[in-house]
Amino acid sequence: MMDTIEFKAPKVNITLLVLRVGIGLLMLGHGIPKIHMLISGDIQFPSVMGMSPTISLALAVFSEVVCSILLLIGLLTRYAAIPLILTMLTAVLVIHGDDPFAKQELGILYLIVYSALFMLGSGKFSFDAILKSYRTSN
Repeated sequence: MMDTIEFKAPKVNITLLVLRVGIGLLMLGHGIPKIHMLISGDIQFPSVMGMSPTISLALAVFSEVVCSILLLIGLLTRYAAIPLILTMLTAVLVIHGDDPFAKQELGILYLIVYSALFMLGSGKFSFDAILKSYRTSN
């Protein structure tokens, strides 16, 4: 299991907290309407890489809602970042692949932050850090 890097500088841990909470809340804003679409059955979503629109939507909901919540609380942060990275790569390269940069830009920004969180972990102010300290004390 990947461990959270132990950063000594409080600014780094605060920055990771702000990044996790900020990006998690912003992505939830994209994911919650998709939950409503999935539950209502009125699926207006593209078929991606040969999957049905329903499966594509369900995967997007998992990523944008479940994984965003995990990021918010800093639980399994690196693992939660993986589906979000894949979702953003799909959005940028497949869904908006032929669109102008202005349509791809938001997905690229999300991708940059998710990649940083994947590489750095959740920081000191997270459930990952609590679990790590619990494991090392037992």
